[in-house]
Amino acid sequence: MHEELKEAVAKILQVAKENKKSCGIYATSGEQARQYADEGFHMISVATDATLLSTSMQSSLSAAKGSDDFQEMLRTPGKPKAGSRFGWQCCKPRVLTFDEFLSIPPCTTGKHSTVDDTPVPQPTPKTIAPEDLAPPPKPIAVTNGSSKPPELPGKLEAPQQTAPEPPAPPPESDSDDPSMPIEASKTCRRRGCNAVSSSNINSASRDDEECCHHPGQAIFHEGSKGWTCCKRRVLEFDEFMKIEGCKRKKRHMFVGSGRKSGQEETLMTVRHDFYQTPTSVIASIYLKKIDKERSKVVFSSPTEIQLDLPTADMKRYKTTVPLSGQIDTEKSTSKIMGTKLELKLAKLDSSSWPTLRSDERRTSEITQVGPAGRA
Repeated sequence: MHEELKEAVAKILQVAKENKKSCGIYATSGEQARQYADEGFHMISVATDATLLSTSMQSSLSAAKGSDDFQEMLRTPGKPKAGSRFGWQCCKPRVLTFDEFLSIPPCTTGKHSTVDDTPVPQPTPKTIAPEDLAPPPKPIAVTNGSSKPPELPGKLEAPQQTAPEPPAPPPESDSDDPSMPIEASKTCRRRGCNAVSSSNINSASRDDEECCHHPGQAIFHEGSKGWTCCKRRVLEFDEFMKIEGCKRKKRHMFVGSGRKSGQEETLMTVRHDFYQTPTSVIASIYLKKIDKERSKVVFSSPTEIQLDLPTADMKRYKTTVPLSGQIDTEKSTSKIMGTKLELKLAKLDSSSWPTLRSDERRTSEITQVGPAGRA
């Protein structure tokens, strides 16, 4: 390594230590990694791809030829065991630092190998003691000639009736409304199609149109990009935009079954979630572009909230929210954000809410932050 580069690396390490930051560096071999560890680096790579590939190939080739190079080696057949002390499961030495752990000598001899052939311990079968078994049920005695039925042990409770879920809004039609005019240079609304309407589309026949699109959703995962409906994945966003659709359909969809100009769309349901503490419930009503000037949030009673939320894109969500618990209407607040309405509801008691709305189906999951309160 050049002297100027060594000085630069040493300076970076010094500055990191002065600011109490962890410092890492790449190494090309185990010997160089050990040198960097002695100098005080915290994160170190032990080799490069080329070095590991060359070593693995040499070992595999020696094994295939049966040469003298494929000889016995010292190894530790167990797995690392970390806790308050470092060590291996197969031997007894335990140390306090990771550097000392790397210096523990192996305890077993064997042949070199490129795969992990460490034997897996078999799970021990769990035995059940006789006293842990549940006692058999006691028989119920029936008296002949008695008109009174025998009493059953315990009390049978009727199953809890759950309120039906509100109906989902009808899906938007996947075709253009014939009564809706289509503007020129309008892009097809189906994903991945990108077709543009012509100037005479309202007067010309559309029977020869074919829409090639993706019915699924876009997926971006660890640098790869694609669609959930097909298998192709690319790395660049420009290539992702050029992936050809996997489904074909007659006619493009430029306007859909959208509302006429000036007509407001009424939303029946919107997505919401919440979490809670022993003293409050924080709920989010997800709706974009809420008009702050015209919106109304009224805490009408300890068990109800009146919502009237118009948006800038001609939509309105108006409903009454029945709450699962009681709230303090004076201390409860609301805040309108860019993509949602946030409600901070002050509880009248510390009991946990199973759901936000009392008409929702109850589940066994309760999201709560902090210690649970007492009912």
